[in-house]
Amino acid sequence: MRRKFFSFLVVLISASFFLSACSVADMLSIFDNKVAQGEAVTPGPVLITGGFEYTNDFVVETYYVEHAVALLDMTGFVLRDKEWEMPVESQVLGFMDLDAGNNRATYRLSLPAVPSGEFNDVDNDNKKEQGLQIFAVGYNPNLTGGVFSEGDDRSMGWPGYLASVKTDSENKDEVKGGKLVIWAPDKDQEFPSGFGSDGLLFTDDDPVTSAPVGYSVVDLDTSPFSFDTDQTIDVTLYEPDDVAVKDFSELTYTEAFDAFYAVVRKEYAFNGFEDKQPDWDAVYADLKPKVAAAENERDAYAYYLALREFSLVFNDGHVGVNGGDFDYQYNESNILGGYGFSVRELDNGRVIVVYVFDGGPADQAGMQVGAELVSYGGEPVQTALENVKPFQPQSTDFGLRYEQTVFLTRGGIGELVSVTYKNPGGAVQTVEMVSIYEVDSLLAVYMGGPYDEFVLPSEYALLPSGVGYIKINSNYDDLGLLIRVFERALATFEEIGAPGIVIDMRQNTGGAPLGLAGFLYDQEIPLGQLEYYSDKTGQFEPDGPRDKVIPNENMYAFDKMVLLVDQFCFSACEIESYGFSQVPGMVVMGQFPTAGVEGETARGEFLLPEGIEFGIPTGRFTLPDGSIFLEGEGVQPTVRIPVDEYSVLSGEDVVLQQAINYIFS
Repeated sequence: MRRKFFSFLVVLISASFFLSACSVADMLSIFDNKVAQGEAVTPGPVLITGGFEYTNDFVVETYYVEHAVALLDMTGFVLRDKEWEMPVESQVLGFMDLDAGNNRATYRLSLPAVPSGEFNDVDNDNKKEQGLQIFAVGYNPNLTGGVFSEGDDRSMGWPGYLASVKTDSENKDEVKGGKLVIWAPDKDQEFPSGFGSDGLLFTDDDPVTSAPVGYSVVDLDTSPFSFDTDQTIDVTLYEPDDVAVKDFSELTYTEAFDAFYAVVRKEYAFNGFEDKQPDWDAVYADLKPKVAAAENERDAYAYYLALREFSLVFNDGHVGVNGGDFDYQYNESNILGGYGFSVRELDNGRVIVVYVFDGGPADQAGMQVGAELVSYGGEPVQTALENVKPFQPQSTDFGLRYEQTVFLTRGGIGELVSVTYKNPGGAVQTVEMVSIYEVDSLLAVYMGGPYDEFVLPSEYALLPSGVGYIKINSNYDDLGLLIRVFERALATFEEIGAPGIVIDMRQNTGGAPLGLAGFLYDQEIPLGQLEYYSDKTGQFEPDGPRDKVIPNENMYAFDKMVLLVDQFCFSACEIESYGFSQVPGMVVMGQFPTAGVEGETARGEFLLPEGIEFGIPTGRFTLPDGSIFLEGEGVQPTVRIPVDEYSVLSGEDVVLQQAINYIFS
């Protein structure tokens, strides 16, 4: 499913209000008749200008490259129906000039002589009348297809992100302020002049007043509402408060920690779930003195270390701290030192050397690829692995275990370690090595091996076997490009009659799920129900209806389909993979499940003193029985490929080869 406004920004609910539609020809006739009869028609606005500023830059600067604003029909809000689809006829696009370096943009939007939106009767007089058209101005980037929101690139409901209206995430995204653009066909139309006693717009208790003929801009922040009919009107677009980065950077260390901690303790997504919720009191009692000591000693690095220690109390791969230069200082003391070799653990518990750096300490000691590690640092290798402190939090046992194998051989520079190993065909031997600065052995196994960041978000190739291969490298990139390339691959492989396709989601660290399974299945695929903590109820509340993958207009079919997953497919990659896994006939293959790191982090970004950033998930996805969707489990392979000596030493992609073998079986 692809929507202009993601599920963390909107809430989907439904009700019923009277709605009538009118053609453009009808509207022109009505307007012309008024003029012919000598009625005064206020010219009203012809140009809307304005701008916006944002703190959370991933949507504007990462997901989209084709930016625009639009006049967006608010009928969905009048109906309180977030699944109401905005018709293409009513969409009016405006130019947007993005200044990414300063996190801001300006825009201009020319209004059509007569708009083509839906008419809404909102005067509460119990009479069926034509009503008027109601719009918001909102950020409306192009995702795929044409420049308008239509077909697979639909917009639903009402805008709540970078829009001219302010919405209340604590109350079902009700409009609470900002500005609306309205168009009245004649002088007999009325519009609310206030929110009424219930504080809600377009409900029965709203007071009403006459609306100016033609366009006007309604200011919902005045009491009563004011109507502006100037020809050019400035309208600001708003970043929702809950999405904005929470900035505590100007506070002292202790003040910032207390403010930050209070939010995290209350809003952490997996509060209430065993093995996920930290012991908040114990954590605070341990860390607060360390933060206070760092403040007293004016030791910024000690402050960073306390926050880093805080991140590791979570069993959650979405939790992380970014310390800038402090990260390098930490890495220099803890992981940039290596011994020139890296290892993998096999299914049978053996730990095998899979990489030896030419000229490094291990190479000079005579260690060879394929050697079996017996002990490390004077401890049996299994014990040594269990004692490795993870570099970052992990959501699963298998994720933690892989992390421990990667960082077993890492440390500071100049550290001495004793290693006992047995080369292939050789005798057991013990050597001492001193670590040097080298990262080659780390990169050989980190994230499953070499990772190229300079790739397209999705790529495809026809393999020598004739199988169609599609690699989705990242959902955190130009989403429109990702979709276009993916569909082009499907169309190409279907046209040439490929015997099957392989969709490779490995090493995809997430971003935004796009519901790409909708190209392959003509039924809706239920996903998780997004929930956030509510200050009003003191509980986690649903953020709209349960999410789902929606069938696409263009569909493609293949005799055999294989999905490849690994433990480095995180977050949105997992939602995407889950959708694929539900397509009939899809076989999921991998040596591991996906990472089991599934939460929503947009509302959990914090800026702390010394330029330190901290992120946590504040949104969780649940299933109808109340259990967590994907977090801690991931998408499981239906065909698990063994982690054995051949798979880690052959240099071949054994998982992909097994997928090809299956297609021809």
